[in-house]
Amino acid sequence: MTARFIVTGTDTGIGKTVFAAGLTGLLDGFYWKPVQSGLDEETDSEVVARLSGLPSGRVLPEVYRLKMPLSPHRSAEIDGVAIEAAKLSLPELPGPLIIEGAGGLMVPLNRQTRFIDIFRDWQLPVILCARTALGTINHTLLSLEALRARSIPLLGIAFIGDEMADTQKTIAEMGKVSVLGRLPHLDPLTPDALSAAMRASFNVADLREVPH
Repeated sequence: MTARFIVTGTDTGIGKTVFAAGLTGLLDGFYWKPVQSGLDEETDSEVVARLSGLPSGRVLPEVYRLKMPLSPHRSAEIDGVAIEAAKLSLPELPGPLIIEGAGGLMVPLNRQTRFIDIFRDWQLPVILCARTALGTINHTLLSLEALRARSIPLLGIAFIGDEMADTQKTIAEMGKVSVLGRLPHLDPLTPDALSAAMRASFNVADLREVPH
C-alpha cells in the first residue's frame, strides 16, 4: 500500500501547513485537506500548491470549503452546511498522500465528531507538529496521550521553530516518542528554501508506515 500520513498539530497557527507542503514535496506525493475553514485569504491548499514545488493536480480539492475562519463546526453552521464524517473517505492515489487536519486533535467537525475521531477511524500514521516555544511541552504531551488512548498509530513528532534543545529532549523522553526532525522558521519562505530545509532536517527513510 502507498504510504499515507496524517499531519496534525498541538495547536493552531504553528506552521503545520508549511511543514505539510515541505513533506509533500519531499515525498513527491499528494496533499489533501478535507475541510477548509476561511476562504477570504490564501487557503492551506493554495499555500501547499505554492510552496511544495509539485505539478498541478497533486493538491486535491477539499470536501468542505467553509467561508468563515472559525472552528469547522461553527463555520459550517454559519454556512448552513452539515459536515458528514462519512463523506471524508480516503482517496486511493498512485503515490504518498499527506492529509492535513485543521488545528489540533480535538477540533470539532460537528457537534458530535472531532478530528481525532476521524483519525481513529482512518488508522493512518500521525505526524504530530509541535512548536518549540513556551507551552509546547504541556500541549504536546497531552496530544500524545490523546492519540495513544485511542490506539491511533503515531509516526513521530515534527518540531517547528527555533532550536530549543532541552524542550525537544523533554518531549521525546517524557512522551516516549520519536523526533523526526525540526523545521526552522524560514525568511524568506520560498519553495527552494523549504525544500532545502526539509532535506536537511528530515530523513525520508524515517517516513514510513508504522505497524497498526
